[in-house]
Amino acid sequence: QVQLVESGGGLVQPGGSLRLSCTASGRTFSSSTAGWFRQPPGKEREFVASISWGATIARYSDSVKGRFTISRDNAKKTVYLQMNTLKPEDTAVYYCNTGLVAYSPGDYWGQGTQVTVSS
Repeated sequence: QVQLVESGGGLVQPGGSLRLSCTASGRTFSSSTAGWFRQPPGKEREFVASISWGATIARYSDSVKGRFTISRDNAKKTVYLQMNTLKPEDTAVYYCNTGLVAYSPGDYWGQGTQVTVSS
């Protein structure tokens, strides 16, 4: 069993930055691909970014490529999402996930953290 707890969301102006963190409990985190999904208001949940267990492979959706950076610290069982040059369309609830296969989510989700980009 894996439990995921996200933090770092909030309200930011367009062009600003935020860093999300997701800390896991359980032994399988360090051997699993971890990632982030988001669900904008009134829309379906969508893939944002993922990182392999050894941090050698990172994937991004086209909408965030070049602006967001995913990283992980296996010793701390934490995955991060650095979000720069934020846009209003980045407004969403952001969810951490582990056990991804390519762009498809694994079985474990965090509770979500709200990110609002607005002036």
